[in-house]
Amino acid sequence: MGQNVRVDIISFLIYSPSVVWQVELLDRRVERELDALAVDVRQRFLRIVELIETHGLDAMHEPHIKHLEGRLWEMRMKGSDGIARAIYVTAVGQRVVVVHAFAKKTQKTPQRVLDIARARAKEVE
Repeated sequence: MGQNVRVDIISFLIYSPSVVWQVELLDRRVERELDALAVDVRQRFLRIVELIETHGLDAMHEPHIKHLEGRLWEMRMKGSDGIARAIYVTAVGQRVVVVHAFAKKTQKTPQRVLDIARARAKEVE
């Protein structure tokens, strides 16, 4: 086996997730919040979800996701019609659970948004 083939196999094993991640919404509240976002922003959300489910959460980084605090992380969506965030937590069984989604209007994430996300994160096991 040639050197290049061996490097490709090693790269595949290193960068391919051994356990598939599943992205889910906490409940109908989050579904309604996502539905309220602009179409291009929702499409960006779906693309980030696809990346997580295809490549694994460990392969993700900025600009797609960013750590907020404690268990809270955010998916970062930007479109021609605005900017939005989907806050999520990880859960048992390689699950990403989206607990809150909102259109971003200020540079800093509002305290009220973080409070909602923290409260909903407590519902996730």
